[in-house]
Amino acid sequence: MAAIIWAFANMAFAAGNDFLFKCYARKPRSQGMFVAIVGIIFFLLPCLLMKQSPANWQATIIWGLISGIFSVGGNILMLDCMRTLPAGICSTIYRLNLVPVTVGAVLLLGEHLELFQYSAIFLACIAVVGFIPKKGDKKSASKAGVICMVIAAFMRAGMGLSYKYGFSIGADENGVVAINGLLWIAGGLCYALYRRQKTAGEERFLPDWKILGYGLLSGALVAGITLTMAKALSLGQAAVVLPIMQMSFLLTAILGAVLLKEKLSFANIVAMICGAVAILLLC
Repeated sequence: MAAIIWAFANMAFAAGNDFLFKCYARKPRSQGMFVAIVGIIFFLLPCLLMKQSPANWQATIIWGLISGIFSVGGNILMLDCMRTLPAGICSTIYRLNLVPVTVGAVLLLGEHLELFQYSAIFLACIAVVGFIPKKGDKKSASKAGVICMVIAAFMRAGMGLSYKYGFSIGADENGVVAINGLLWIAGGLCYALYRRQKTAGEERFLPDWKILGYGLLSGALVAGITLTMAKALSLGQAAVVLPIMQMSFLLTAILGAVLLKEKLSFANIVAMICGAVAILLLC
């Protein structure tokens, strides 16, 4: 029961952060500096919660680095896609990372899939296809955004699998999350420098008060996402808690439609339903 509670807490944190990502991406701001600021909170919070040194430093460092690369890479891609795609679409595709997580669990961890779980994977693929734009001036850009979101989902899956394996061999939960935060700081700064060079210095490098505020709030949410995910995975079965966590895209889509007046087509709505059914079947 404790694992289920942590999973629902993770779902709430994830929905709030995805919506915050979309609010931030609506205006031309430095995404790299935003990620770096998130990383600072991401790093400090688990350090404060760490009561003792990790018993297995080697596993903690190795799997902290591996999961951190997946984490920062996936989130930078998602944040970038928020420029052109609605929050509900980005969040839905991103949360369907449960599909590659399930496939990875079969291939890498030796878990077994039932027929209805294969049906869930098929439905999840339909959900992603349902978000591919059919017409409009931004068709090509949006298609590129969907492809990038699929890559981000795979990176998120890599994070989940590396968490599960790392914890199973003794990696410390708070230590792994703290290392993830360090990689967010480094990755954010590198991305900020890259964007500044790409835009010939037009994109602001140093953060202003709005970027700082968004970053601090998102940092608290991201730390909450990661800590609750780590706690749920350490206490419960991945096949039970991971599907609950992925339901956050429904909350994000509702927030986007109600607060940002984002429009969802009939195909988008059907795709979201397929995604929700897929996740429930994978429970």
